[in-house]
Amino acid sequence: METTETFESLVRAEFTPKTTYLNTASNGLLPARTVAALHEAALLRAEGRPLTPLFEDVEACRAAYARIAGVPATRVAAGASVAAHSGVIAASLPAGAEVLTAEDDFTSVLNPFHVRGDLKVRAVPLERVAESVRPDTALVAVSAAQSADGRVADLAALREAARAHGARTYVDFSQAAGWLPMDADAYDFTATVSFKWLLGPHGAAFLTVPEDLGGLTPLLAGWVAAERPWDSCYGPVGELAHSARRFDLTHALFTYAGLRRSLELIEELGMAAVHAHDVALAERFRAGLATLGHAPVSAPGSAIVSVPGLGGRQPGLSRTGIEVSDRAGNLRASFHLFNTSADVDRLLDALSG
Repeated sequence: METTETFESLVRAEFTPKTTYLNTASNGLLPARTVAALHEAALLRAEGRPLTPLFEDVEACRAAYARIAGVPATRVAAGASVAAHSGVIAASLPAGAEVLTAEDDFTSVLNPFHVRGDLKVRAVPLERVAESVRPDTALVAVSAAQSADGRVADLAALREAARAHGARTYVDFSQAAGWLPMDADAYDFTATVSFKWLLGPHGAAFLTVPEDLGGLTPLLAGWVAAERPWDSCYGPVGELAHSARRFDLTHALFTYAGLRRSLELIEELGMAAVHAHDVALAERFRAGLATLGHAPVSAPGSAIVSVPGLGGRQPGLSRTGIEVSDRAGNLRASFHLFNTSADVDRLLDALSG
């Protein structure tokens, strides 16, 4: 476990933001080690050197994410987007199957089920998802933390309700993986992007599946999904990978070169320490908002804070060097390991004016 001093020294060595950056829910900052790795990957291509190290980075990322998610690496697929992973899961459902979702969840979690056209997609308020699972519910699909306002789903209740009714579970951890300790083994399927709290570049998204691969058909499979990829470059793939790698999409190699170093940093810091740091800053912001007479959306324990009615302040805050988001009229601030209490106080001071 990292000491507070070690945590702070590691973070200071990796991040040099030029703004008060409180917008990880949109994009995380890249650590210095990640920027260096991206530069080296570009040089490999520019100088015509073998790209073998970049393919090794993909497998290192798979293994590191598996440790963070709490599953074996054989259950992790390396893809490009949550929407693509959702699409593979949607395609596995029989016509007429019911999919239970949270109202106004992120589009990438929802839309692939809607475009099937022959599924019964039912949306309920987030706080009612668990109680709304029915005997005919085939799948419960929900984000662990809501993108719009940071509300954290009651995943334990959802899991138990789904199990009681024989429904499968699909949880998107895009706004949670990297600050919220996760146990992907507790769900049938999970997905996440890499460019938010995992601090990686755009272009990578992970899918976790059960040991038996969950009955999914690898509809998007190309040569990288083969058991022996380099022997499967021509003609149909004769033997798909025996692991979740059969759901891989062609890898954005530069992305994984950088992401490998980002995941290493998160593991060095420790998820418990990152979680405590992020949530403490969010709670400081919530307390400060109360003194200013503002009531954020109730999202206890979340690293994301959304304040109704203040979204219009975002452009002005950006001009002063404070980066937040405007989501549906709400001001959304999101806190991660490179933020400090001084960042929180600067935003509060700006909002008091």
